[in-house]
Amino acid sequence: MSDTPETPDATATTPEPDDDSGDREAYADLGATTEAAMDIAETSMDRVHELVPQETLADRLRAKSVHATGDPEFQHLVRFTGADRSEPVRAGARAVLDERPIVTDITMVKAGITGRGHDCPVRKAIGNGAELAAETGMTRTAAAVLELDREGVYDGAIAVVGNAPTAALALADCIEDGTRPAVVVATPVGFVKAADSRERLREVCAAHGVPAVTNVGRRGGSGLAAGLTNELVHVASDAREGEASVEASKRSSGEDAEPRDGEGEASVEASKRSSGEDAEPRDEGEAGP
Repeated sequence: MSDTPETPDATATTPEPDDDSGDREAYADLGATTEAAMDIAETSMDRVHELVPQETLADRLRAKSVHATGDPEFQHLVRFTGADRSEPVRAGARAVLDERPIVTDITMVKAGITGRGHDCPVRKAIGNGAELAAETGMTRTAAAVLELDREGVYDGAIAVVGNAPTAALALADCIEDGTRPAVVVATPVGFVKAADSRERLREVCAAHGVPAVTNVGRRGGSGLAAGLTNELVHVASDAREGEASVEASKRSSGEDAEPRDGEGEASVEASKRSSGEDAEPRDEGEAGP
């Protein structure tokens, strides 16, 4: 789960299209461009949609979590922080339409962000803050987040954490100190600090009005974080084509605010039985970089 040290990323870069068309309309899930690949991608999502209702924008991210993990029960482990469950999706899609930066914690997450359907600059935190890490002894990912925050990179950005619990904790500290990302997507994985870091990030985002998408339990990871972020791009693409709305309705899409962890979700019990894990275990120590 650790990331290999790299040369610092001094500037943000815009991802190159996966083909030579450069056409936003060419956006397709998982980068599919051939007829066979498109058929596989569409058939896969059709099967996911049989398992996950598609009534709200939040349901689209639940479906993506199932698609990314291959586990139908994972839809019950996703958490949304905001006035309603779809608020983080709307905020993220609007940030994509506004071409705001996408900032990941490590290289693997950045590599998973699609290069089509958006013109957002994409950069990773890791590789920054080396001096701060050496001086303080904090992890490289935490120091990298703090260094980028000093530069104002996270304000108005799509902040994505897919690997490092300490990056999520550092981002929570930054938000407490006044940083305001457009949206946070955080799914750090592991047995050590991962669940606790997501819980703290949820609490801080809720307290300071920052929309966020996280999950409970030990699972998560770079692929999931990239997949959820790519679905924000997909929602933005649909909004651009008039096929989806990213504006809040008067009734907030008929959704209630996100319940507290463990309340009103009997289906989480099924997830615990299928995975052998608690819905929100108490972890100690550190697994990420």
